[in-house]
Amino acid sequence: MVDRVLFVCHANLCRSPMAEYIARHLLAGRAVTVASAGTDAVDDLPMHPYAADLAAETGGDPTDFRSRRLRPEHLVGATLVLAATRRQRSVCTALAPAALHRTFTVRQFGRLAAAADPTTAPAGAPLRAAVEAAARARGRLQPATPDADDLRDPIGGTVADFRRCAEEIERSMRPLAALIGTAG
Repeated sequence: MVDRVLFVCHANLCRSPMAEYIARHLLAGRAVTVASAGTDAVDDLPMHPYAADLAAETGGDPTDFRSRRLRPEHLVGATLVLAATRRQRSVCTALAPAALHRTFTVRQFGRLAAAADPTTAPAGAPLRAAVEAAARARGRLQPATPDADDLRDPIGGTVADFRRCAEEIERSMRPLAALIGTAG
């Protein structure tokens, strides 16, 4: 069974596609597939040009990327769901309640993965082990403010706003890559 990470944002044009390409780059060589969707996406739109330029910097080719609207089956099939905001995380868990314990915001999961004890990760698939280790860390950390969990939407901003968003995504994804490395 292949482990899957699903990134979710509003329109699947900026944050979640950038996260998809950044995660593919950071998780290259691992048995993990990465995808994205939007809670309010219109199917089949190209990535925002600024997001596409940043996605291309990861070595991926965003030319064929097309947006897709989030559906329950996307969530059910994902090992880990990472939403851009708390609101989008709530939409995910409302669409697929069974995904509750493996659904986080990107920034929240980054904090949890950084605090996780990899020696307590169960044997098995590295991504599943990483998710379980991070979930156990949830009880040891103080709750964060919404500003600490939500990833600011760069839409309508400058290329610098998109770059800041991409850098925040990468900072949040590095602990996951490290945790998978120790679990696998």
